[in-house]
Amino acid sequence: MKFDKTYWENKYKENKTGWDIGYVSTPIKFYINQLKDKKISILIPGAGNGHEVEYLYHQGFKNITVVDIAKTPLENLASKIPDFPKENLINQDFFEHTKTYDLIIEQTFFCALNLNLRSNYVSKMNSLLNYGGKLVGLLFDFELTKSGPPFGGCKEEYLTLFSKIFTIKTLEKSHNSIKPRQKREFFFIFERK
Repeated sequence: MKFDKTYWENKYKENKTGWDIGYVSTPIKFYINQLKDKKISILIPGAGNGHEVEYLYHQGFKNITVVDIAKTPLENLASKIPDFPKENLINQDFFEHTKTYDLIIEQTFFCALNLNLRSNYVSKMNSLLNYGGKLVGLLFDFELTKSGPPFGGCKEEYLTLFSKIFTIKTLEKSHNSIKPRQKREFFFIFERK
């Protein structure tokens, strides 16, 4: 199956967004709460309905960019946060984006990509981060299947994929995941070398 712009647009138009929990993910919220520098540049790729974006914005972070292949979630975000800079809501294929950031937040984006794009994702994330920048978020911990999205993965796979070009600061079972995802996801902090 081709997970292209049309595929994702249809998911939003048909309201088939089972990955959307309706609020900022708890582990990511806790991470955001400890950030002190509100001026850092932040990217959220494939942000969907953007609960993390909304939370960051209301916490005083204003240098946030959202990249999504589907236009509908960007329009939804624009209506939820009317004063959010429209030029920071970018309707684009993530792999074509070129700006660099201090922090990238991963929330159900990696697991939605075709499996053959995982190495490309790692390289692209590295190229989108400033030196010392961090890729932070959640990765699923369940058996990798050919049906999806979401596609699963395991700690060994993630270490193999990311450790070549990132310093692994944290990769551990998330202790504060939402109930349906408890014991099924890792919280991670990877730093660009």
